[in-house]
Amino acid sequence: MKVSEKIQQAAAAGTPFFSFEYFPPKTEQGLVNLYDRIERMARLGPLFVAVTWGAGGATAQRTLELCGVCQSVFGIETVMHLTCTNMDQAMVDEALESAKNAGIRNILALRGDPPRGAEYWTACDGGFTYAADLVRYIREKYQDYFCIGVAGYPEGHIESKDADQDFKYFVEKVAAGADFVFSQLVYDASLFIKWEKRCRDSGIQVPIVPGVLPIQSYQSFRRLVHLTKAQVPEDLKTRLEDVKANDQAVKDLGVEHAVNMVRELQSAGISGVHLTTLNLESTVQRVLNALEMSNATPLTVGSSLNLAQQTLRSVTAPLSAAADQGPPGGASDSGSTLAAKRVWDDFPNGRWGDARSPAFGSLDAYGAMLKFDPHGSSNTWGNPLCNADVSKLFSQYVSGEIPSLPWSDEPLLAETQRIRDELLRINQLGYWTLASQPALDSVPSSDPTHGWGPRGGYIYQKAFVECFVPAQLFPAFLSRLQSASPRITYYASNAQGDFITNAYSSQSDEENATAVTAVTWGVFPGRAVVQPTLIDKMNFLAWRTEAFQTWREWAAMFSPESKEYEFLTTTAEECWLVNVVDNEFKNAHAIWDMFK
Repeated sequence: MKVSEKIQQAAAAGTPFFSFEYFPPKTEQGLVNLYDRIERMARLGPLFVAVTWGAGGATAQRTLELCGVCQSVFGIETVMHLTCTNMDQAMVDEALESAKNAGIRNILALRGDPPRGAEYWTACDGGFTYAADLVRYIREKYQDYFCIGVAGYPEGHIESKDADQDFKYFVEKVAAGADFVFSQLVYDASLFIKWEKRCRDSGIQVPIVPGVLPIQSYQSFRRLVHLTKAQVPEDLKTRLEDVKANDQAVKDLGVEHAVNMVRELQSAGISGVHLTTLNLESTVQRVLNALEMSNATPLTVGSSLNLAQQTLRSVTAPLSAAADQGPPGGASDSGSTLAAKRVWDDFPNGRWGDARSPAFGSLDAYGAMLKFDPHGSSNTWGNPLCNADVSKLFSQYVSGEIPSLPWSDEPLLAETQRIRDELLRINQLGYWTLASQPALDSVPSSDPTHGWGPRGGYIYQKAFVECFVPAQLFPAFLSRLQSASPRITYYASNAQGDFITNAYSSQSDEENATAVTAVTWGVFPGRAVVQPTLIDKMNFLAWRTEAFQTWREWAAMFSPESKEYEFLTTTAEECWLVNVVDNEFKNAHAIWDMFK
């Protein structure tokens, strides 16, 4: 059924409704566990669900698979996102045919985000310039088969310098053949209410659903606002800053704000909301329970296999054992599997979380790995021709002279100040750092820089550094790492897939390397030890593909005949990605001896 019809039926009946948005997880285990989670969340009664699409079809297969399961296995009407970014007509045709074959009738047609590092968005050869072009193409080729949605921007598009012209473009996009509208995320209900009225006054009659993302963590909220430039009410800003070191208090505030915002929307006659979940469950359910919109009672803890796992067992059997496990050391309030998995919701931590979590990589899912465009600007990162140029660029980033790198679109976090001098030194030596953290020994959980979790606890961290190592430095560097084992745990891989590690749970584990290293953990009153930040082979390799692909995307900003292109592609082929953990967290400086 078309979601536009479902929305209109709910509106005619005066029934408040909600929908969920998911993204394809980065790992197979994460996908299996997301099926488990969607089956539970389906009992809450969403009118439909939506699944995001990676730029350039980066998640195409997994998006289609996830949409197909939601539609056919769980019986939930599903909207598939489809973006123009780096998608030519043939790729769009393939995606639409695959969607049709899977029984998907609802498409959210998007232009997509501009490639990271680009001054402006441009279409690839044979592609579409605007979302309106994609809407017209789908409507012309498939007539009325697909129900087509588009995005709306209550605060104006982030790239627009003329708000009135931007709104005119939006009206034209709807007129091109759209059946419904999802709005960009808003944190001020009055902005949406005012914009929705303007839409109606301009003759737009299709359903318009506001996008709502309850605040899940301070870091993810900070990143989202940085990327979208969404306006945040001053009261919310102040209250969030006051509790930012207390993860539970942040979530409580996020639930309170989302509930109040939905109530304000409902009072204005807007009965439905589209909830971006980031593949997390507990906060969304708390919001729906508070609003009395959920069709299900609060989940009870249990360990039996659910419908999703039973239905999908044939295709996920090799992964089932790993998928059924919760995070090691993470069962805070119950020994059951479901309670253990809820720690993924309590402490989501981006790609350095548990790779089995459905939310693994959630901080990256909405903007961190946007694809480059051949016409993008090189103003920020210059024109690298040798290793010294790259070392200078990374050093400028660490020192705060430039705001981003091809691998990171935000400045360094505050906690990195503690190790900034060492990071600057090793980048100048030619070790190009991508991620790091200092060692911590019993820091109060209320600490404004390093704290997290409930008050009254203590935080511990092992120092780690992830970096690219040029080919000429790698042999000696690897030798130092090996000589420091087992105190030093490392993973190393290159673009060809060669993989080296000393992270084994036992001698018999050398082939599989299944050891998991907790590099951040917390001890809190009334809870078991919580380990939200894990490094293992699975999450290292999940990131490796993107890390090396970014070299190639950076190179694609230059002409294939240029010296810059030759240097960057050669570097991508020759350098190594290395993750180094110092297991002696009481000695904060030992890890730096590895970098010479």
